[in-house]
Amino acid sequence: MRHAKSAWPEVDDHSRPLAPRGRRDAPAAGRWLREARIVPDRVVCSTALRTRETWDLAGSELGAEQAVLYDRRLYEASADEVLAVVRGTPDEVRTLLIIGHNPAMQEVTLTLAGDAVDDARDQVRVAFPTAAIAVLSCPQRWSALAPGCALLTAIAVPRGAKR
Repeated sequence: MRHAKSAWPEVDDHSRPLAPRGRRDAPAAGRWLREARIVPDRVVCSTALRTRETWDLAGSELGAEQAVLYDRRLYEASADEVLAVVRGTPDEVRTLLIIGHNPAMQEVTLTLAGDAVDDARDQVRVAFPTAAIAVLSCPQRWSALAPGCALLTAIAVPRGAKR
């Protein structure tokens, strides 16, 4: 998942908060995950403020407690760095949610997706907008993830209603 829309106040990049649209979209992302019955066993989130706020708002919609790890490596990460974080996931974790930044989230999705349902891969190639969620299914252990090993089963860009 890519973090929701961020604001651009006069602060360092790591400290940028969510914009009003991001505060609407993050809970919508959590509702989408819940309705799709994709409830993570573990969440690994970048330490940037906008990703932490995204998780707080999305996670509040899931109705379950998840183990959350805040990992500095996901901030300004390359796709290879994101994959290294994922490969370190214990085998007992069945569903993992990574909350990070672009371009890495888009690149890691395209790297892992050997096949896709419908036109999902084409959608990811075109754009990976804020609050986008890519759902990948892979039968291998986390430590064995390799390019092309996964099926991209869905791409969603949940949006909250304007008030």
